[in-house]
Amino acid sequence: MKRIITITGLIFSLQLSAQDTKEKKPVQIFSSEKAINATTTETVGKGKMAFKVAHNFGDIAGDNGGIKQFFGLDNSTDIRIAFQIGLGKRFDVIAARAKGAGLQQQLWEGGIKYKLLEQIENDPSHPLSLALFANTVIASNKANSFPNQENSYDDFSDRISNVLQLIIARKMGKVSLQLNPTFVTRGYAISYDQKNIFALGGAIKLPLVTNRLNLVVDYFHSFRKQSVKDAFKTNDNIEFSDPLGVGFEILTSGHIFRLNFTNSTELLENRFIPRTITSWGKGQFRWGFNISRNFNLWRDKK
Repeated sequence: MKRIITITGLIFSLQLSAQDTKEKKPVQIFSSEKAINATTTETVGKGKMAFKVAHNFGDIAGDNGGIKQFFGLDNSTDIRIAFQIGLGKRFDVIAARAKGAGLQQQLWEGGIKYKLLEQIENDPSHPLSLALFANTVIASNKANSFPNQENSYDDFSDRISNVLQLIIARKMGKVSLQLNPTFVTRGYAISYDQKNIFALGGAIKLPLVTNRLNLVVDYFHSFRKQSVKDAFKTNDNIEFSDPLGVGFEILTSGHIFRLNFTNSTELLENRFIPRTITSWGKGQFRWGFNISRNFNLWRDKK
């Protein structure tokens, strides 16, 4: 009799535990799958597809901006068109095409994002979200006939670059914080550059005035060797800058409107992390926008 009571009590407690787990609600830390430049831990959801268009204009100020270029709106530096499909509740696949702003252009991207952990409301045992992002990008533009250029490809492997990124995010009250340790590897780099670069990024979202208006900021610092920086300065008169993005997002019942400003010209981590050479201090920042539309591809029979 005692055994029956014990087993019954155990089953009842397990049912309560399962019910309690189902009732726990994951925290939405950021409003979408991207902050500005930084990828977030958010996924689109199983059976859904997000169609995304991202666009960066030219310099607002500086030598290449101002009224003569209509503050950058006359020029397009980079455009990315992407499909992000949720194969699982926490697993997305990504297929995209970017124009590219440097010597590497016609960029084809394939990627995955998998959310390893989710922050759960009012649950100290699930204090943060953790996601893994990885991609492969192939540049299909014509090889340069001159040696030691970014697109001086000798074989197919020279056209390939990869990103591996761990995304750690947490929402504290109304403030969202994120870290993006990132590793970029490239099949080809010019003689005085390095193929492999580690960078540390981060993002923050702050509510302004109401819960419908947010300030979003993200930033990346690349740990490039000083000898490499000196070589670029000597040979090409190039100084690298850290990508910094500032945006304002307005939330409505069905859409997110975001006004972004960033000094990075390119949209892919494979490019803006190792190759941002435009500076906020010189007026070399630009307006950019993201348009995203979600579609339901299928529903679980359950």
